[in-house]
Amino acid sequence: MYHTLAVLVEDKPGVLNRVASLFRRRQFNIESLAVGHTDQSGISRMTIVTECSDIEIERVIAYLHKLVNVLQVNDLTHVANVTRDLAMIKVNASIESRTHIMQIVDVFRARIVDVTSSSFIIEITGDEEKIEGFIENLRPFGIIEMGRTGIVAMARGAVSQAAPNGNGNGYKRPVPAQMN
Repeated sequence: MYHTLAVLVEDKPGVLNRVASLFRRRQFNIESLAVGHTDQSGISRMTIVTECSDIEIERVIAYLHKLVNVLQVNDLTHVANVTRDLAMIKVNASIESRTHIMQIVDVFRARIVDVTSSSFIIEITGDEEKIEGFIENLRPFGIIEMGRTGIVAMARGAVSQAAPNGNGNGYKRPVPAQMN
């Protein structure tokens, strides 16, 4: 089963390496990893997707708790959540195929962000199934290059599931004074 973890960490050098090394040492594969700043200075948010059992994810969460720079860990797998992935795809676009590619772009609510005489760069955001379907529709035209961000996920509702001042869900370590 795939598990999605939202992990708040101090925004310091080496933190990403320590988290990735934890997974490597314990022989868990990271299927998707997205890291970015939060609305709070000095705090970054990691969204990690890994495939393991419910028992194994409990061990992973316990290992994450032991890392000094980890502030909070939430397993979003069994709560209502919204997930998104972003992909940029460069595809061959001959004069003959441009209209058909643009129709596919419209159907999937994607955007063409760059046009050259022989290619398009297309941006698409959505859940993994939508992006996979879009890619399969573009394959016959010839995908030149592709990049994806990885999954970003948030629990639904007004209360934050992953904030240092959250509602007590998940693990929470006090935020250092300089980050308040």
